[in-house]
Amino acid sequence: MKLPDTEEIEGLDLSLSYYKEIMVLACGNILFADDGFSVHVLEKLQNILSQEEKEFVSLVDAGAGAPQQVLSLMDDNSKTKKIIVVDIIDYGLKPGEIKILEKEYLPNPEHTKLDIHDWPLSRALREVCDKYNIELMVVGCQAKYVSEPDVVLELSNEVEEAVDKAVKIVYNEIKDYKNNVLNK
Repeated sequence: MKLPDTEEIEGLDLSLSYYKEIMVLACGNILFADDGFSVHVLEKLQNILSQEEKEFVSLVDAGAGAPQQVLSLMDDNSKTKKIIVVDIIDYGLKPGEIKILEKEYLPNPEHTKLDIHDWPLSRALREVCDKYNIELMVVGCQAKYVSEPDVVLELSNEVEEAVDKAVKIVYNEIKDYKNNVLNK
């Protein structure tokens, strides 16, 4: 079976996410209530980014179990200069409250198992960002309710209201990067 040429797939960007300067990495599962926060942020960003911005920004839905695998594909040929992770957090804040974390403030847990589900994302983020000199920003939203294992497709009201706040934060980072790095 022959795959169609890129030109034949209108509206679909087949560029590898590692060949764009900014990667917005959504972590979560839309099936488990507030755990779907990052997916909603990504969908809104997809709708507001201009074609020019989409040239240097990749939107990656890594789900709940694949962020480490996405990061493991980074190498010396990657063009990524900034990773913006969007996820729910549990910092004991009010539900829907947004917290911005930079690499220095991520937890640095040790893992002792080789099971991928026990491999903390913060450790993988630190390693990739240090190795390839990538700037990191985490946009975390305090969850109110994660329904796992029960399927609940709706966000809590508080987290739903936080989606637009997170979109604005991420979009402002993209605009700042464009103005300060790409337009120099």
